[in-house]
Amino acid sequence: MKLQVERDPLAEAVAWTARALPARPTAPVLAGMRLQAGSELTLSTFDYEVSAQSTIPVQADEPGTVLVSGRLLAEIVRSLPARPVDLSTDGTRTTVKCGSATFTLMLLPAEEYPTLPDMPDTTGTVGADAFASAIHQVAIAAGKDDTLPALTGIRMEINEDTLTLVATDRYRLAVRELRWTPVAPGLSTAVLVPARVLGDTARQMTGGAEVNVALATTASGNDGIIGFEGGGRRTTTRLLSGEYPRYQTLLPSEFSAVAELPAAPFADAVKRVALVAERNTPVRLTFAAGEVLLEAGTGDEAQASEGIGASFDGETMQIAFNPQYLLDGINAVDSDTVRVSFTTATRPAVITGKGDATPDYRYVIMPIRSAG
Repeated sequence: MKLQVERDPLAEAVAWTARALPARPTAPVLAGMRLQAGSELTLSTFDYEVSAQSTIPVQADEPGTVLVSGRLLAEIVRSLPARPVDLSTDGTRTTVKCGSATFTLMLLPAEEYPTLPDMPDTTGTVGADAFASAIHQVAIAAGKDDTLPALTGIRMEINEDTLTLVATDRYRLAVRELRWTPVAPGLSTAVLVPARVLGDTARQMTGGAEVNVALATTASGNDGIIGFEGGGRRTTTRLLSGEYPRYQTLLPSEFSAVAELPAAPFADAVKRVALVAERNTPVRLTFAAGEVLLEAGTGDEAQASEGIGASFDGETMQIAFNPQYLLDGINAVDSDTVRVSFTTATRPAVITGKGDATPDYRYVIMPIRSAG
């Protein structure tokens, strides 16, 4: 293999592909990144769960396929100056040259590298920026506890031209609906995608206008793979299995009180008051006409309070939340005004944008009942 490529596109492609490298590879070859040079350069990684592939144009004098240490290649390319990079293979070594810098990497046995899964047929397309924004809004509520694997995923529900994304860790719930374009009419299905993989994928595929979603499931709907492709990048991941909570029952439909607050001042006030909140202690919010009073700390502990102006419709009420969960919801709303709707101090509250009768994003947060 012998080729020349510009440093910046190579660095971006290597960084994207390296994201699928396993932290603890079960076989030495899984720590490798495969480079296939022909009319273009294709970089691939695979750990039997997640595959990543990126393609960039090159000037290839000699086609070929090599397997090198993925993390080492990523570190090397990231450190190179902004000049053309020459890659060449000689026997059991690959040489990387850029300006006066030269690196020599030992080859891994490419013939032992596993075959990447085929990309399923495209199920539909969605705008890249809208998809990335929706995933960001939802992924904050996904669980981190690997003993509950179903909650570490994002549920993707497809109902014709509507794509619904759902995540919950039992303490909060995020739901986002967006339009997409299915390949075939009448499609209705639901799958569970690892939140970490989906979050990384959405952030890195905004280089193109659209993302192709490719879904392959078994009859159960809980086993198979899903693929995403856009902007010269492609990834696949195995779907999660397990029963997902019936989240629809957690979405309140009626409220006894509604408050509207400016998003940025609200978030800043929560951050300041939360400085005195000990671990696992809440921030208390007292809603009254024209104002919301935020408080944290009690008794002999450090205490803080701050009031901000708000539009409020309802009876005066105090409700307490985990401050980080509250901040996540405020920051995820794509609006300069946040609406908080609730029924009682012990029932879930819903955070949405301003004035939407049928909001496309809802963040449901459970109050902390033991708050004084």
